[in-house]
Amino acid sequence: MDAEQVMGSTNFPTTIRVGVLGFGGLGQAAAKVLAPKREMILVAAADNKGYAYAAEGLNAQECIATYQSQGSVGYLEPFGTLTNRSIKDLIENDHPVDGYFLALPNLPNDFIASVAKQFIESGWRGVLVDAIKRTSAVEQLLTQKEELQAAGITYMTGCGATPGLLTAAAALAAQSYAEIHRVEITFGVGIANWEAYRATIREDIAHMPGYTVETARAMTDAEVEALLDKTNGVLTLENMEHADDVMLELAGICSRDRVTVGGVVDTRNPKKPLSTNVKVTGRTFEGKISTHTFTLGDETSMAANVCGPAFGYLKAGITLHQRGIHGIFTAAEIMPQFVR
Repeated sequence: MDAEQVMGSTNFPTTIRVGVLGFGGLGQAAAKVLAPKREMILVAAADNKGYAYAAEGLNAQECIATYQSQGSVGYLEPFGTLTNRSIKDLIENDHPVDGYFLALPNLPNDFIASVAKQFIESGWRGVLVDAIKRTSAVEQLLTQKEELQAAGITYMTGCGATPGLLTAAAALAAQSYAEIHRVEITFGVGIANWEAYRATIREDIAHMPGYTVETARAMTDAEVEALLDKTNGVLTLENMEHADDVMLELAGICSRDRVTVGGVVDTRNPKKPLSTNVKVTGRTFEGKISTHTFTLGDETSMAANVCGPAFGYLKAGITLHQRGIHGIFTAAEIMPQFVR
């Protein structure tokens, strides 16, 4: 039996047409990741002031240069459109797109769920993938499962680095054990310039004691910089509300109270302050207690570890969608597929 028989029909289009929603640091990195791919092509990009669409493909560097110089891909000639409802207009103009990566800040905490609702109501059919972080945000999306199924949408949630790559690694590592005692995820992120990832940093600040999603969202750039000055640019995060817990619980790996996530973000140094890893501790059928550790290479950036898996899960979502499988799935349930 060959791989296609196992997975079902995988008659991909010549290239998978991809849109990137959100064109800040993560969205721009996603465009760069897509540029050399043969199986995927960037056809759409959107920010909060406009969008660009080209059926034959957008030039990633031109999109990035336009955004950085003029503030929106909507200024990109001749493919751009300026609009303050870019996602809605992009969807409703019926531009052919097979799948979208939602590289959007989830601020407020129901924002990604509200974007999913726009897709459901639009009549669009295809694959959506996000790199969402918070447990409560994923839980909001899970309530839309039946609506997504009815709309013909295959939604892959929590498909970045963590949750995502490390959650999947934990699910694989768990196979050695009869019982999982704990899953510990620790991440290190180095960013040379926090302003390139403003929304991501605000989401991280929201996990710190004394802050909420609302207060972090309301912070001005000057207030964020003042906070970073106090911490020498370093954010130390512990016992985060991270969706790895609900994803591993849904996959039947362990209860969410056995999952902990924390890490260190250095906003002034591209070098990781510590190695990113996941440790899975459990009891084997022989009664032995052991720990598996999966560590990411220090040379891989946050952008590489988020965008790479996101597009691997998008490709997996295309396979599911072509088989008529719709609804919502997590990185702990489905294996990503390598994108050439």
